[in-house]
Amino acid sequence: MENNNNQYLYDPNFAPFPSTFNQPPYPPQNSAPYPPYPYPYPYQSQPPPPVGAPPPVYPPQPYPYQYPGYPYPFPTPSPTLETQLNSQESGGSGSTAATNHPHEDDNNLINQNPYENEPPLNHPGHHHSASYPSAGAPNLTGSLDSSSSQCLAIQQTASLDLASNQNYQIVPFAATPKKALKVLLLHGNLDILVHEAKNLPNMDVFHKAMGTSDPYVSIAITSAVVGRTYVLTNVENPIWNQRFNVPVAHHTAEIHFLVKDKDVMGSQLIGAVAIAVEHIYSGSKIEGFFPLINANGRPCKNGAGLALTMQYFPMARLSFYNFGVGVGPQYMGVPGTYFPLRRGGRVTLYQDAHVPNTTLPDIKLSEDVHYVHGTCWMDIFDAITNAQRLVYITGWSVWHKVRLVREEEEESPPTPLGDLLKAKAQEGVRVLLLVWDDPTSRNIMGYQTDGLMATHDEETRRFFKHSSVQVLLCPRMAGKKHGWMKKKKVGTIYTHHQKTVIVDTDAGNGKRRIISFIGGLDLCNGRYDTPQHPIFRTLTTLHSDDYHNPTFTGSVTGCPREPWHDLHSKIDGPAAYDIMTNFEERWIKASKPRGIKKLKATSDALLKLEKFPEILGANDEPCLSDEDPEGWHVQIFRSIDSNSVKGFPKDPHVATAKNLVCGKNVMIDMSIHSAYIKAIRSAQHFIYIENQYFIGSSYNWKSYRELGANNLIPMEIALKVASKIRAQERFAVYIVIPMWPEGVPTGSATQRILFWQNKTMQMMYQIIYKALVEVGLEEAFSPQDYLNFFCLGNREALSPTDSSHSHSPDNTPQGLARKGRRFMIYVHSKGMIVDDEFVLIGSANINQRSMEGTRDTEIAMGAYQPHHTWAKNLTDPRGQVHGYRMSLWAEHLGTVRECFEKPESIECVRQVRSMAEANWKQFAGDEICEINGHLMKYPVEVVRSGKVKSLPGFENFPDVGGQIIGSFLGIQENLTI
Repeated sequence: MENNNNQYLYDPNFAPFPSTFNQPPYPPQNSAPYPPYPYPYPYQSQPPPPVGAPPPVYPPQPYPYQYPGYPYPFPTPSPTLETQLNSQESGGSGSTAATNHPHEDDNNLINQNPYENEPPLNHPGHHHSASYPSAGAPNLTGSLDSSSSQCLAIQQTASLDLASNQNYQIVPFAATPKKALKVLLLHGNLDILVHEAKNLPNMDVFHKAMGTSDPYVSIAITSAVVGRTYVLTNVENPIWNQRFNVPVAHHTAEIHFLVKDKDVMGSQLIGAVAIAVEHIYSGSKIEGFFPLINANGRPCKNGAGLALTMQYFPMARLSFYNFGVGVGPQYMGVPGTYFPLRRGGRVTLYQDAHVPNTTLPDIKLSEDVHYVHGTCWMDIFDAITNAQRLVYITGWSVWHKVRLVREEEEESPPTPLGDLLKAKAQEGVRVLLLVWDDPTSRNIMGYQTDGLMATHDEETRRFFKHSSVQVLLCPRMAGKKHGWMKKKKVGTIYTHHQKTVIVDTDAGNGKRRIISFIGGLDLCNGRYDTPQHPIFRTLTTLHSDDYHNPTFTGSVTGCPREPWHDLHSKIDGPAAYDIMTNFEERWIKASKPRGIKKLKATSDALLKLEKFPEILGANDEPCLSDEDPEGWHVQIFRSIDSNSVKGFPKDPHVATAKNLVCGKNVMIDMSIHSAYIKAIRSAQHFIYIENQYFIGSSYNWKSYRELGANNLIPMEIALKVASKIRAQERFAVYIVIPMWPEGVPTGSATQRILFWQNKTMQMMYQIIYKALVEVGLEEAFSPQDYLNFFCLGNREALSPTDSSHSHSPDNTPQGLARKGRRFMIYVHSKGMIVDDEFVLIGSANINQRSMEGTRDTEIAMGAYQPHHTWAKNLTDPRGQVHGYRMSLWAEHLGTVRECFEKPESIECVRQVRSMAEANWKQFAGDEICEINGHLMKYPVEVVRSGKVKSLPGFENFPDVGGQIIGSFLGIQENLTI
């Protein structure tokens, strides 16, 4: 059964930039990526042709290669396949550049320099540069491997007679000579239009009751599915007219179009088209009707073919990535998303659940403004307390016992969250909780099981059972059209991972408005922490009833708690209403009665704002001007599909118009991935990431390429660094991740995650090293002068009042941790800062689970201040995003240095790395001492050539064990990617 892998829609052509940048208009004359289509932005799919209209004409594509064991065309008296195709095109075929030129001699490919089409090494400015060869004729290679379970898994090897240092893909043709295709880097966008297929065979011929084939097209590059049309039922001449704008960052020789028949138990390959990358690499558009070849390398049926139009736009031609964010009044944010860019709001940025006064140093911003360190849980507590109409909460976990406010000087214990919500409901406030239903937690006949994830879902539902607070435990469910195995997999493995709080607040003049909190913090146990991240000192005070450390099994008396670092935000403005729309769409879907456990209709529980005239709508709120230094532009992104929300159109054409992506049986919003790609490609100076996981771009690993962790984020970061090296510009990437994933580090799942993470790191470092070699800088600089991975940890000296030393030490992880008085700080953040002008915060991890849209449900926000951008100031921005990063670095490094103002500089990179290495030595050493700051180098060795291996003397994590570079036992599954 085919996995529902990634499909990306991306528009490379929003409004041109203002002339103040002295750039030529984009697109240049005669090179516009898209002709003026009669359908609106962002280039939605064309509607089907009117009934009775003549079919479009596509130039047939010749098939120049021979197939195993027989000549082609067939030596029969019947007309050749090309003649048959021409006869079906209603009077002939149009002429295109793709068909007017003969195919060049294949032997020329063998002698070409593999780097002659790479971008120039020295190019001034921030532009991505490349020179590309002239177009060749589009040819179908017929590279099908019947042993790969209906996949086009083409062998990537090196032929003995090829020049050294060249990469080719060898297309096997059994009894005929092999055709060598050049492996090229596609980095940019692919504009693909799948028109139609003709004369498809009936794959259901043995199941007459099922009618004929139900075809759809999957678009694959290497092992990654990057696009998929919707399914048309019972048709042998399907017309899709479906457009894809696909961001690509792949080394490949071909692009594959697989026409499949959707069956009850999966899908069946009908035939495929393979387009050699060398024929689109110049950027020329190709268009034609291509024969469909089956897995045996033969035409699936005489006259069967697929009509395609395709054009490649390399980064050199996508000039809008060159200026960061907020360029001009027509800047549209991330294009092709469900929610648009909202202008004129306010944003508050938070680090950790609470920042006590004077904890962090004063940070000065531009215009004599001082950065204010937010107090997240205190602000959420106040917002709920002051709500008069509604409180909507979503969470992976929500625990009624959690205390949002817990200062040590408080005389009386603060109100737990559950009591606060009950009190608000009694006041008449509509309080709704939408919480993930952990399938392993159950409440059967009064007997409760906590569940493997300890989310307290059943406990929280029981607490609110006889109150006015309405709780929906929402299972992660697959759609009705999915098979039993798919439903079981989705319901067991994946989760609802969003974390939002939505309330009404005072808007003045007797009016109310909506504000929303969004980020990585769930309102549950184990999350409350401060920038000091204590591990022993608060066990009897702030964390006396909130101990959390899943690393240890058995008794945890006297053991260190697991400190928790996270990022969160508050949105005040039009974008807050988009977060509420997400809640409403999910609530309506979750409250729909189903099965024998039918719920009473609870969709009416949602407030209809039109009945409350005092509550302002999204368009009623006053917007701050772009010239207001406190103004923000905000956009909301999601990873979610139509199985989890109500309101996604069922008609694929309408769904495409709303910038949703078609899966085989589902509509998908995967705009979080789009937002990351847009931000990374637009970065000009540095990228700072904090994330709980960092796994992706497995299609470019040296091994395990078929794993399926196909998100582009790691590859895009590595290519960004490589492009800056070739341009001889400074650029730096800082990535902070946990020392190990939460749980037992010796466990098989944890070890697999670490193993995939190591593969991701190594792939990135080797790309960077290769770029250094290309420009001759491999001796002057190392890959770590551009990219560094860090983790966080703490170590506390023994205090006289500490009772943990009274426990006899032993060789268990608990005993060693008590003796060493150290533990990691768990990085649960899901955020990125680019060039001190753009911030992205949400619930999504950098892995396939969070990015794909059909796995974990996620939500995030991307925001910037138009008054504080490079485009506006032509120098380093000094707005709230800058203050936020400096505040985070002050927390992690225990100080503020002047070089931190220029994160991309080699001085800053080496200074931060030196401080992190010193902190690691203190953390891992035998002497117990306080650490000045928490940032530590991630404990692996990165050799100059880019290989990532175990740090000598530290193959395993201190105290708790487990290989730092992970291990893999050969059991591949979707849980850990």
